Amino acid sequence: MEDLRIDRWLWGARVFKTRSIAAKACKINRVTRDGVSLKPASKVRVGDRIEVKKPPMTFSFEVVGLPKARVGAKLVPEYLKNVTPRSEYEILETMQAAYRQGRARGTGRPTKKERRDLEQFMDPTQYVPDWLDDDDPELREDAADAETDDLEQLERDEQEMLDDLGFWDD
Repeated sequence: MEDLRIDRWLWGARVFKTRSIAAKACKINRVTRDGVSLKPASKVRVGDRIEVKKPPMTFSFEVVGLPKARVGAKLVPEYLKNVTPRSEYEILETMQAAYRQGRARGTGRPTKKERRDLEQFMDPTQYVPDWLDDDDPELREDAADAETDDLEQLERDEQEMLDDLGFWDD
């Protein structure tokens, strides 16, 4: 066996978890040899240098052997040599450090707690006090009515304050 399909080699040497994922990576131009994108059926030979883009970094491998089937993790060094530059690993470490810091508050999708707090803030009638018994629907309705009354009173107070300031006067 002097050559092997690139998707089989990537799968057999454990670069990708499945052969279909390896083939898809080839199809979307993430696998290259000498700067040229490879198709899944492209042949790879011993001594070739393969670059695999797995964002955020690009791995570089030298083909040392051609496995007949998927090999165990301990046997991977018999089939590939990792020649990825240290600068690529620094990019990965930077990304991981940024991820560990967590997302900045207010950016991205809100957490479940943030969403619930926001919904409660936007619609106070949905707020149910902790002391309210969930099994008693009458208490729940009374609490919702009280919240609505409080909200209406706040709106009236706000309107009076604006009137006193002459906000609506021309």
